[in-house]
Amino acid sequence: MKVLVATEKPFAPVAITQSREVVEAAGHDLVLLENYKDVAELLSAVADANALIVRSDLVTPQVLEAAKKLRIVVRAGAGYDNLDLPACTAHKVVAMNTPGQNSNAVAELAFEIMLYMARGGFAGKSGTELRGKTLGLHAFGNVGKYMAQIAKGFGMDVLAFDPYVSEDDMRKAGVRACKSAEELYSKCQYVSLHMPANDKTKKSIGYDLLKKMPQDAVLVNTARKEVIDEEGLLKIFGERTDLRYLSDVEPDSKAVFEEKYKGRFLFTAKKMGAQTEEANINAGVAAARQIVDYFKTGNEKFRVNK
Repeated sequence: MKVLVATEKPFAPVAITQSREVVEAAGHDLVLLENYKDVAELLSAVADANALIVRSDLVTPQVLEAAKKLRIVVRAGAGYDNLDLPACTAHKVVAMNTPGQNSNAVAELAFEIMLYMARGGFAGKSGTELRGKTLGLHAFGNVGKYMAQIAKGFGMDVLAFDPYVSEDDMRKAGVRACKSAEELYSKCQYVSLHMPANDKTKKSIGYDLLKKMPQDAVLVNTARKEVIDEEGLLKIFGERTDLRYLSDVEPDSKAVFEEKYKGRFLFTAKKMGAQTEEANINAGVAAARQIVDYFKTGNEKFRVNK
């Protein structure tokens, strides 16, 4: 079987080395397409591929149509909105992600930008501390659990809301469960977002929730920009000068923030959550292992399409 690794942003060399060992030990071939600049290169490379590993690369109907032999595509990471799931299903291609492999990296980044803002960008002026503050986790999956662990080290009080996680599971993690998103936002000075972007969550974080946050509140988004209702976010920013927004992805309204709200926001230059050497290796090797396991046993544990 041919396993194609197609990445505009390449994996770390050690990740490729370990992935190749996994794939070749199972009797398959691993082929690289790195730093490609034109989709035509991808279309040519997938023509005879049986499996595909991508990072943020788009797997579109055009790509799937070109990949006549493709049986499985794995997104090396948790988010998979770059995969056209209906098209994968239509072409009888199993689509998977690698949940949990980037989780610690994302959680650490959230705290890094929280600290940076709390200390005023390290500009030499007096700031605030995280100890004693209340952190709300909107969604309590893999990243949320790492967030809770780190927050406890900082001496923060941690609350969470996730309708898909039991109160008992949260309690075991030392987290207080909230009954609703409204309760979470009203009780927490910091709220960190960790839900995927889907039909239920897109534009779900907006004016009505944010207006409930206490004085000097901070919204932290290392999830997806699509979960934010930017019109509502700008409205509450205009009404409350104490609110701040930290995001691992630039909003569409970045220019408005730069013009009107200097000092009250922080946006990374590009999505950085999974950009660590460790996460890079973990996700790449996990993708290779899932492909090998699928070919050997048919295991579809991390399948995300129907």
